[in-house]
Amino acid sequence: NFPPYSVGECRMIRGPGRREIGHGALAERSVASILPDAETFPYTIRAISDITESNGSSSMASVCSTTLGLMAAGVPIVQPVAGISIGVVAEPDGQFELLTDIIGDEDHFGDMDFKIAGSQIGITGIQLDLKIKGISEEIITATLAQAKEARLNILRSMLGTLEQPRKDISEHAPRLERTQIDPEKIGLLIGPGGKTIRAIQEETSTQIDIQEDGTVTVASSDGAAAESALARIEALTEDVKVGRVYSGTVSSVKDFGVFVEIAPGKDGLCHISELADGFVKSVADVCSVGDSMEVKVIAVDDQNRVKLSRRAVLAESGGGDDAAADATDDGSGDSDGGDDGQE
Repeated sequence: NFPPYSVGECRMIRGPGRREIGHGALAERSVASILPDAETFPYTIRAISDITESNGSSSMASVCSTTLGLMAAGVPIVQPVAGISIGVVAEPDGQFELLTDIIGDEDHFGDMDFKIAGSQIGITGIQLDLKIKGISEEIITATLAQAKEARLNILRSMLGTLEQPRKDISEHAPRLERTQIDPEKIGLLIGPGGKTIRAIQEETSTQIDIQEDGTVTVASSDGAAAESALARIEALTEDVKVGRVYSGTVSSVKDFGVFVEIAPGKDGLCHISELADGFVKSVADVCSVGDSMEVKVIAVDDQNRVKLSRRAVLAESGGGDDAAADATDDGSGDSDGGDDGQE
């Protein structure tokens, strides 16, 4: 935005003019190459540069301010960029003098306005305005070298204010979380008649979008809600991993063991012999339906039946089991599945 008062003029403010469109396009192209890809940062970005006073290159100032704005907003840009305008006063005999960061009078009376934007490692945008028939290779080489020196000096000043992008976006900004699932599990996530996905959306106050390739995007105005929905999606669709410890809930109690729900719609069997360190005479002595239980996946068979062990978790944590101790007798119990050597 380039309002009239920024150059001391008094006129009506209308829609974007040629200057705003052209300079905006240059600034946009100069910044576009350092933006993160959609996989890293799945947001639409709108950057607005309001020029409050102008006696120099407003487009290059916009490049600098946009970079700082993106970093302050938590956008993980690839490299910070800055811009500078180099002018020249040239004589017909080939002599010339370069001017760095030209002001209005130098632009008006000078022979060149060479805008160059870039990072510490390269150039991202250029625009050249000439009032003479052409410039020599010597002028171009000297201009690029002088612009680099000035650009690096500006970048040092910018990075002295904000060294790197902030770690996260504002807590008030809408959240977009993304994950990739197996396309064959899309039906599992949606559920019969959309029951499962609707339940997740309603309980977490989020919006969930699923693509055919398995890309799932969770949108929410609350970061914690988005993360909660994402965790539920991942728990529902990820494969059960042998050796991983899950915090589950006892869903069913049988004589031979308990079934523990380790993820929505996923449960496994914890045999009575895997419930505790010692001999367990009765499952009811250790747990009941609804109890929380940490279990370790010890096997998954060809039919995707999951075998769990609470005993393995207790052994790794070094903790005892009071319930199991109360249930321990002299070893004469006839519980099937008891491990050899248990007493």
